[in-house]
Amino acid sequence: MTTSTQTKTVARPPLLQDGYRQAFLLLRTVFTVAPILFGLDKFVRVLKPDWEAYLAPWMNGMIGMDAHTFMYIVGAVEIVAGILVAVLPRIGGYVVALWLLGIIVSLVSVGGYLDIALRDFGLLVGALALSSLAAGRKGDPGR
Repeated sequence: MTTSTQTKTVARPPLLQDGYRQAFLLLRTVFTVAPILFGLDKFVRVLKPDWEAYLAPWMNGMIGMDAHTFMYIVGAVEIVAGILVAVLPRIGGYVVALWLLGIIVSLVSVGGYLDIALRDFGLLVGALALSSLAAGRKGDPGR
């Protein structure tokens, strides 16, 4: 006795068939949303009431203004970086990676935040991956 089983192939949406595109969209989304939200929080301070704690003392001496005011500039830069990722992810990914490198240097200099510095290093690698994926997109040289 022979039994025949039929397997039904379920069509998956094109997005789910293309891991490259999925990775690109996930990274583009997170590196658009996260910098904008963190940037906005420099103004409203819901997530972290004292962002200045992450600023290395030697950086604080270099900026020529109080750390609280400097955090407003940091917030504005983060918002612009997030928008840049949304519009030009290839370039925006590199900008976010460079920004994260500066944050890592500050966190390591302050001391006591090595866990956050390590997490930010992972994010830096993700931002570089976004730029690489964006550079490989066909027919879209700026994105």
